[in-house]
Amino acid sequence: MTGATSPDRRRFLTAGAAVVGAAASAQLWLPGTARAAATPLPDGVFGLGVASGDPLPDGVVLWTRLAPDPLGGGGMPDAAVPVQWEVAADERFRKVVRRGTAQALPAYGHSVHVDVRGLRAGRVYWYRFRADGQISRVGRTRTAPPAHSTGGHLRVALASCQNWQNGYFTPYADMVAQDPDVVLFVGDYIYESAPSATAVRRHEGSGEPYTLTQYRNRYAQYRLDPDLADIHAHAPFVVSFDDHEVDNDFAGEIPQDPAKQPHDAFVARLTAAYQAYYEHMPVRAAAVPNGPHIRMHRRLDFGRLARLSVLDTRQFRSDQATSQAGAQDPALTMLGAEQKQWLLDGLHRSPARWNLIASQIMMAETDLQIGEGKLWFYDAWDGYQAERNALLDEFRDVRNPVVLSGDRHLTMISDLRTDYADPASQVVGAEFVGTSISSNGDQDLDAFHRQWDPLMPDNPHWKFIDAHRGYHLFDVRRDRIDAQVRVVDTVLKPQAVPSTLARLRVDAGRPGVRLV
Repeated sequence: MTGATSPDRRRFLTAGAAVVGAAASAQLWLPGTARAAATPLPDGVFGLGVASGDPLPDGVVLWTRLAPDPLGGGGMPDAAVPVQWEVAADERFRKVVRRGTAQALPAYGHSVHVDVRGLRAGRVYWYRFRADGQISRVGRTRTAPPAHSTGGHLRVALASCQNWQNGYFTPYADMVAQDPDVVLFVGDYIYESAPSATAVRRHEGSGEPYTLTQYRNRYAQYRLDPDLADIHAHAPFVVSFDDHEVDNDFAGEIPQDPAKQPHDAFVARLTAAYQAYYEHMPVRAAAVPNGPHIRMHRRLDFGRLARLSVLDTRQFRSDQATSQAGAQDPALTMLGAEQKQWLLDGLHRSPARWNLIASQIMMAETDLQIGEGKLWFYDAWDGYQAERNALLDEFRDVRNPVVLSGDRHLTMISDLRTDYADPASQVVGAEFVGTSISSNGDQDLDAFHRQWDPLMPDNPHWKFIDAHRGYHLFDVRRDRIDAQVRVVDTVLKPQAVPSTLARLRVDAGRPGVRLV
């Protein structure tokens, strides 16, 4: 590996010195001190790769997890392990700008989260880790622009829904080539489904995960995908979870099947799932779980060009409705009162040109009933209509709101309207529902169009729909957002051919989206 020879190697081997400047390890405050490992570590401790996330103008979170036996609980000794880290201004680590030591603790699966500060805004950096003589691959990351910068250009990739069993994560190879400044992942990083003998790739284990070790093994399997590992090592992620990180269609502390998962058992499952999620994501200390609770809604600013508000649409929601009348009940909430007020405060006080909102599930209406009447997916925002409509009404007074969503395993790009019962109601924003990375595999496109095209007249706000696998790419500028629907020809093989299926644009000051 470059930078591992003298004199750079000698500098790296002494990286256990005091943390430089404002750089600090997010592990410093974590509970559970343990004796340091006294015996040599097994080979391959960095097999799960490296990652970075939640960029700030002066910092970023660096992540790794020591796991020489990734599918067998990790394979680490029951002891704290010092992990040295370095950040450099060049790929060869000739200009090291920050270094320090973090403790990889057994209580957190020997994961490492380093909240590096004191970096320069809008800059590319390289980083790496070392433990007991073993050195990780080199990662690349980027800080956010200066806080008060008003111009520039931000490239964002939107991804979601990567089911190991449905296919390979081939869209990420193209994403690396497109070189985004940040990757926004809006949910379903893993799937909790049991192994299938007929799957493209078989899930590890013998059933669904319920315990912490089982969730750790499932995350580790996903992290072994080479394309996912490469994009994590190339660009910082901003992540949130949807349902499959825990249990399909769960709501708060209510599982999909309450008759089969008693409350206490599901709370234990939530506790395990949230801890494993934290252990495998490049997130800050604020996200360390407190039992069956985890703080994931947060906002990130990219100068005054864009503010990104990341929602949590699972923990605080009411149980799903089961009828149209229920979906219109004003007592139902998707966000909970506190998170909703947090969102509105951040939107109305935003200094940014663009207000991007990461919502795990689709906000625009999906009317599944051809002709008269309505039929909705109750797990999406359509099942929480009073709160959704009130939020869209607030968008009238928000500068350039754009919602970025996932969940649907389809590309569905729409205008956001104040009243979907009235096709002539005011357009107040745009929504991009990203297709999946691999979930649903290679869909039958003819069957998709036979099913969905007849619904277009009942959903005139839809501007583009499709069923290819891939992701969305956004070039954010002061006057516009140029969007590409990037797709691959297959996820059934380890390599794929990428292409741009559609190009769309959102113009500043003109709510809505159009094909170009």
